[in-house]
Amino acid sequence: MVDILALAAHPDDVEQTCGGTLIRMAEKGYRTGIVDLTAGEMGTRGTPEQRIEEAEQAALEMLVAERHNLRLPDAKFENNFATKEKIAAKIRELRPRVVILPYWEARHPDHSRASQVAAEACFLAGLRKLDAPGEPHRPEKILYSSSSADVRPSFVVDISAQLERRMRALFCYRSQYGAQAEGAALFPEQEEAAERLRAAARHYGMLIHARYGEPFVVKEMLRVEDIGRLGVPSI
Repeated sequence: MVDILALAAHPDDVEQTCGGTLIRMAEKGYRTGIVDLTAGEMGTRGTPEQRIEEAEQAALEMLVAERHNLRLPDAKFENNFATKEKIAAKIRELRPRVVILPYWEARHPDHSRASQVAAEACFLAGLRKLDAPGEPHRPEKILYSSSSADVRPSFVVDISAQLERRMRALFCYRSQYGAQAEGAALFPEQEEAAERLRAAARHYGMLIHARYGEPFVVKEMLRVEDIGRLGVPSI
């Protein structure tokens, strides 16, 4: 079982969006997990087997306790009941209190579809009459990672101390960012990816007076217990 579970369409999606937050939560003592819906077999580079092996290496770097791949068909999985039931069974197995999903609007259809189907699966997992393995369980909170969306976040997590580890986790995916052949130069995309992700993290960090941050959106109102400890000065 895990406390916090991130679900995403492809291996390396979590590393690019909320990896720093998972690292920080693991360092705080929470048990974290990741479920990749597909093995990214439609990607230009690498094989599904490579991607899954790289994902396991990245999970170790991120201190993740559990990582699973549902092997849904990349670019072909649908928002239907069979898909939701399969995800719901995994949610029942891992029983997270908090779930992190991709933002519900995205350029890549798999990302937005993953958000929609996983959110609905979170609800279905709590139905006692659902014909899926495991005891009913419904996560308490759904967060949407919004680093790739042009929206105002509901809150930002300070990942200043976790950014470099997050970058190391991302570059465990050598089939995507590593050497093309033994002794060959790195893919140009590695430098570009590092610059882009660092710039985005810097932007969101500045919003909370931190060096680096990761943004999240929630659909419901957040409750504040102590207005004397809100964290970011107004003036």
